Order: sequence, then C-alpha cells, then structure tokens
Amino acid sequence: MLATLLSAVPAESDWINFDVPTLIQNFWSATFDGLTFGSIYALVALGYTLVYGVLNLINFAHSEVFIMGCYGVFFTLSFLGFGPSAPNLGAGAIVLNLLLALLAAIVASAATAFLVERLAYRPLRKRNAPRLVYLITAIGASFVIQYLIFLWRGPLPEPALTMFIPTPIFEVFGTIIDSQQLVIVVAAVIMMVLVDQFIRRSRTGRGIRAVAQDPDTATLMGVNKEKIIVTTFIIGGVLAGAAALFYVMKIPSGVQYNGGFILGIKAFAAAVLGGIGNVRGALLGGLLLGLIGNYGQILLGSSQWTDVVAFVVLVLVLLIRPEGILGTSLGRSKA
Repeated sequence: MLATLLSAVPAESDWINFDVPTLIQNFWSATFDGLTFGSIYALVALGYTLVYGVLNLINFAHSEVFIMGCYGVFFTLSFLGFGPSAPNLGAGAIVLNLLLALLAAIVASAATAFLVERLAYRPLRKRNAPRLVYLITAIGASFVIQYLIFLWRGPLPEPALTMFIPTPIFEVFGTIIDSQQLVIVVAAVIMMVLVDQFIRRSRTGRGIRAVAQDPDTATLMGVNKEKIIVTTFIIGGVLAGAAALFYVMKIPSGVQYNGGFILGIKAFAAAVLGGIGNVRGALLGGLLLGLIGNYGQILLGSSQWTDVVAFVVLVLVLLIRPEGILGTSLGRSKA
C-alpha cells in the first residue's frame, strides 16, 4: 500500500509547472479549441438551466439524456457505413448523413428527457414531495439509466466514428481554423440564439418565463403548467442531442455508458458559472469553462489539470458573485 501511495506522488519533473511561454505560444490554438469544447458544454448547460428555471431543481439525469443522444449518433452513423476512417463521400452526402445523425440524436435525447420527466418527476409533483426527494430521485434516475446502458452495451467504449477529415478554412493570428471547429461553434451559437429568442418572444417562451417566475399565478392566467414543464424538458433534450453530435464529432471514441457523467458535471458547472436559470448565462459559462480548461492544461503542463483549473475558477467566481456572472432568473428575463 505504501508503495502504491508513493507511486501516486508525482516526481519533481511532473509537479506543477507554470509554463507561461508555452501558453503564449499556443494561446490562439488553445482559444479556438476551448471555444469548440465550450460550445458543447453550453448546449448541455442550457438543459440544466431551463429545468432549474422552471422547477427549481437540478436534473442530474441530464448527463444521461446527453449520452443517449451520443448513442443515437453512433447507431445512425454505423448504419450509414461510417467507421474509424472518414468515408469517401462528397460534401453534400456528408451533410445529409450528419443531419440524419442529428435527427436521431435529438429524438433519442428528447425521448429520454420526456421519460425522465414522466416517470421520475411528475409523480413527485403530484405528491408535493420535498426538494430533497427531487434531488435524490434525479441522482437515482441518472444511475438507473447509466447502468441500463451498461447492461445493454457493456463497459467498453463504442468503436470510433470519424465523420469527416477537418480541412483548413482560414487563418487567425497564425492559427488554422478548420471545418470541424467552425461547424461546431457556429452551429452551437446559432442554436443557442434561437433558443434564447424562442424563450423571449414566442407564446410558449412567455409561458416558460411565467411558470419560472410564479407557477401558481401563471396557472390562474391560463398557462398549462404541466405542458410547459414537459416542453422545457424536451427543449433541453433537443439541445443535448445536438451537443451529442458535436461531441462525437470532436471525440470519435467518446460513446460509453458513463461518458456523459464528467461532461454533465462540467456543463452543470458552466450553468452555475454563468448564472443558473439564465439562458445567456449558460452560453457564457460554457464558453468560459472551455477556455479556462484549455488555458489551464497548457499553463500547468498536463491535460489532467483541465478540470481542476476550471472548477477552482468556478469556486473563486462564486465566492465573489454567488449568483453567477449573469445571475438573473429565467422568470425575470425580458422579452
């Protein structure tokens, strides 16, 4: 046991090393890569934010909603003939296949989110269960889904799927921006803007904000609270499905029964950092978390520090501003 503990202590050469020159040298590549991961975090974080804004509960099963979308992507692309090597297809065919995979991921994630709400949370609402019961149920639902996938697919990651070979698009400050980074960031930002405008301007969005602000008064004004809650879960599932496509695009071998756990924790941290319950805060928090993690791993010389740095910064921000950077509740969002 002593030998094991000693082997876990890093050698002097492996200890913390503030490598500022390397960070400066790789600043722009780390920035664009951080924005890519941050866009994925932000899409998943929106699911946490929307549910919290409406129900004031943390849906810890949302990480499994996300990973079900990843399996939707995997099975669809496997059926279409994708494998470890990128297929020899034209741009139009690749776009069509990716849209089919996106549709499958959205259906898988949205269906999972719907079932979680129906089977886990709705019975508790009918019984006016305490908040602690919701929290325990959310954690339990997360583990149930996770280990159902384990029994179904086993402990090993699914084979890698490469959708396309990234090609250089343009150069910024000597750093090449490739097609993969551009697709993920642009598509994710467009989706988040659409959701933000939907919440602020549509009739259903006004219902969501009304329930978030005062569910009892919203019901008296004719808002169907149960319908709004289900819609909120489904919107979160749709966004998680889109994030699943981008995640598999970025990490081809990332589809695994517990693959959503760490990313879900990061997305939740992003929602808290930006101000949980605030749609734009989820976007800001996700992008910041992606950037901070990338800068940290280069500065400290190891990818193992990525999560540590991100969560340390999260704690420091919350010590100064406990409600998060954009700490306005969903119900108080203005159209």
